[in-house]
Amino acid sequence: MGPVAEIAVIGGSGLYALLDKAVEHTVETPYGAPSDPITIAELGGRTVAFLPRHGRDHRHPPHLIPYRANLWALRSIGVRQILAPCAVGGLRPEFGPGAFVVPDQLIDRTSGRVQTYYDQGAVHVSFADPYCPTGRSTLLAAAGQRGIEATDGGTVVVVEGPRFSTRAESRWYTAIGGTVVNMTGHPEAVLARELALCYSSIALVTDLDAGVEGEHGVTQEEVFRVFGENSVRLRELLLDAITALPLTRDCPCGHALDGITLPFKLP
Repeated sequence: MGPVAEIAVIGGSGLYALLDKAVEHTVETPYGAPSDPITIAELGGRTVAFLPRHGRDHRHPPHLIPYRANLWALRSIGVRQILAPCAVGGLRPEFGPGAFVVPDQLIDRTSGRVQTYYDQGAVHVSFADPYCPTGRSTLLAAAGQRGIEATDGGTVVVVEGPRFSTRAESRWYTAIGGTVVNMTGHPEAVLARELALCYSSIALVTDLDAGVEGEHGVTQEEVFRVFGENSVRLRELLLDAITALPLTRDCPCGHALDGITLPFKLP
């Protein structure tokens, strides 16, 4: 039997390590290799896995991340609950650099990404509420205990990348109800749902997007700098949330596939 973990964190830009004294494991999947070997450690009596979304050397750009392999690998080692921090751009002036958002909705504006495991049969999962309610409440509580003001709810607009948005696109994303903009939140969230996993995100705003105000455009240097300045706070928040997640799941996520005939067996 391979390594077993209960909870996983998929780390984003600037968060390439999370767990101390972790053991590295290579996991194979039918969809190729995940972004990086998975590290596993004990934390507060829980067995936790960490997977850097882009790879430790940031070799996977957002449109080429092996999303299907990542989620499949985590489920195959026993993971059922996932926390997914990410860097985002603020689409409204009140969501400036350093702000935290625990989103409850997303809008998919990607193109060309494979976003399902089910290419055969009728497998239509409910995705009206993309994020796990238990995970969301746990992240919000952990933020509050750390004195971090995190906005409860918001819509992530997920764009294809790797380029940043034009000003016109940015203003349009705000007009259609977007709170923040990001390049990795989809298909990660829907693939988790297709595997009946709990998936919750916490978004760190690294910049105001191009259409919000002023003449300043988004730069990669700015994104990495702000994420780095807040990485300690984010790490502490995540570690608190991991130990606070319930041992048993009573949310709808685990029942996402109830009554559906799958074309293959899940790991």
